[in-house]
Amino acid sequence: MKNVRNSLFSVLALIMFVTVSCAQKKASPAATAEGKVAGVDIKIDYHQPSAKGRSVMGGLVPYGKVWRTGANDATTIELSDAIKVEGKELAAGKYALFTIPNENEWVIVFNNTHKQWGAYDYKESDDALRVSVKPSKTDMVETFVIDVVDDGVEMKWENTAVKFNISK
Repeated sequence: MKNVRNSLFSVLALIMFVTVSCAQKKASPAATAEGKVAGVDIKIDYHQPSAKGRSVMGGLVPYGKVWRTGANDATTIELSDAIKVEGKELAAGKYALFTIPNENEWVIVFNNTHKQWGAYDYKESDDALRVSVKPSKTDMVETFVIDVVDDGVEMKWENTAVKFNISK
């Protein structure tokens, strides 16, 4: 009887631990940005890191290096039809969305290898498209966010906003 009671106690403790662990908010929760631009359905899956008092752009996210554009898995962007990004053609499909941040210019990268953790296995040879855009300043944004807006996709974090334009 004592063994059964100990086993039952162990199972209940494990269930409580798993329940509490799952209920806690993840440090970089999953998010999805969806919308339509120029008649094309766009879906972006990413994870949202928070600044937590850290210096983000040029610090946590170093300048001049490929960034996964969020946290955890590589951010993905899925397009229902072909589009033009900053005037350059991109076929319909699913891509990893990487960025190379710099103070005065960001490179937006659409990479064919969309199933990967972070940017650790990133290969430039797998890029489908690269475009350059200018960042702008914004009020403090604690948690990284991506939005599909009327004419493109906008990303904001800390004091930086970056947008790339989309057309048909």
